[in-house]
Amino acid sequence: MAKMTVQGIEEYALKLSKLGEKSQETAGKAIYAGAEVVADSIKQNLEGLGSVDDKYNLVAYKQGKKSKLSEKQKDGLKKSFGITKMQIDSDGFYNVKLGFDGYNDVKTKKYPSGQPNQLIARIAESGSTFMNKTPFIRTAVNQTRKRAQEVMQRVIEEETEKIMR
Repeated sequence: MAKMTVQGIEEYALKLSKLGEKSQETAGKAIYAGAEVVADSIKQNLEGLGSVDDKYNLVAYKQGKKSKLSEKQKDGLKKSFGITKMQIDSDGFYNVKLGFDGYNDVKTKKYPSGQPNQLIARIAESGSTFMNKTPFIRTAVNQTRKRAQEVMQRVIEEETEKIMR
């Protein structure tokens, strides 16, 4: 817990004013630090997902069997994963989002520019009629929730200590 020593009410008011001025910056540092903990775990889980050659999925599709995450799909997920810029919602809460953007290199008749990475991530996470689920986001979030909160708390305390000196 951050400590501070003050000599007079004016000094105390000045320190509180500085703390208020830096609150958004402090919150941002803490939120990004927590998001980084979760993002690293998601990346690690994504790395551990099994994948198959694209030809396997084509054969499985033609035979009416469930497919698996292909190497190109997995590579697309790894390349497109990231953290958004911090935003303030209508209720005044600071947020960042972790997610997937863009398209992979698996071109199909329906997706001639490549499959949307968000769609592939959702299918891998929750499953579909064509693919069994292999949760990698949900498990990462559940495993890192407490650690992310601890990191965020530590960053807030460190930043508060710097401001209050």
